[in-house]
Amino acid sequence: MKHIIFLLIPFLMWSQSNFEKAEKFFQEEKFEQAQALFELYLKSNSGDLKTIEYLGDIAGQNKSWDKAIAYYKRLKELKPLEANYYYKYGGALGMKAKDSNKFKALGMIDEVKESFEKAISLNPKHIESRWALIELYIQLPGIVGGSESKAIKYSNELMQLSTVDGYLSRGHIDEFFKRYELAEKQYKKAIELTGSKVSYYKLANLYKNKMKQPDKAKSVLEVYNKKNSR
Repeated sequence: MKHIIFLLIPFLMWSQSNFEKAEKFFQEEKFEQAQALFELYLKSNSGDLKTIEYLGDIAGQNKSWDKAIAYYKRLKELKPLEANYYYKYGGALGMKAKDSNKFKALGMIDEVKESFEKAISLNPKHIESRWALIELYIQLPGIVGGSESKAIKYSNELMQLSTVDGYLSRGHIDEFFKRYELAEKQYKKAIELTGSKVSYYKLANLYKNKMKQPDKAKSVLEVYNKKNSR
């Protein structure tokens, strides 16, 4: 028995080394090298959740939506109470729908919604799934389930969980529906609350690309850079 353990130790160390190398490649955004090592590691660790998730994320980076969907589906099956797996599955499925023809996409929408809703039911504080549902409801035409009122509902929920996400999401909805002055007010509230980079960039982008006020956009970014250069 001792001899068997000694034989296994080098293999386990080599396997773990592969995972660590793959993880480093992933963090460096060297996704091709990371994928090769993760796939090798998965052959001897078929139920390793983190490896499967990394491979799903890499597939998503490569816009290989079918592969990403398969990996995230596997994660859901292995750990059915993990909210983030449903969120990622719904996201990959949504991106596939976006790249598909309209008829095929319509058949996926319900499952996309259900995946994000499932993530929220498993983790009532799941912020990303609410953002995803907001985007889904404002992008979809009303005839196939689009709804500004439902988007606002999730924005209100975000306000309860994270005030800055609440302001940003409401600004995003107003911007989408070309209520630019209302969006401006929401983004300014987000800036006042946290001064986050996202808040400043949202407001600058609104000025530059929607309100056609490049000088204001430049001024907003200058204020941000000045505050963060200290």
